[in-house]
Amino acid sequence: MPTISTRVPEDLEAELEAYLESERLDRSTAVRKLLSEGLEAWRTERALERFADGEVSLTKAADLAEVSVWEFADLVADADNVWVSTDHLEADLDEL
Repeated sequence: MPTISTRVPEDLEAELEAYLESERLDRSTAVRKLLSEGLEAWRTERALERFADGEVSLTKAADLAEVSVWEFADLVADADNVWVSTDHLEADLDEL
């Protein structure tokens, strides 16, 4: 497993320490968990943006977010994005 090293501001380190105590995790496990959750959120947000901009279909956006089409449809609904349009429907049908 590769190693990542970084410097953080003191206030961020204090917050990390509080997280470690709250979650009862060691530093490495906590940082891996937070990094994983952050990247998951980034993938989802990026997929939602690309879908909303019409760059990708619902199916492709779900793939980018690494969730099922139904889970992604729920995310779109939660984000209040209009997702049923002629363009999106045609793109999804083409992928099938």
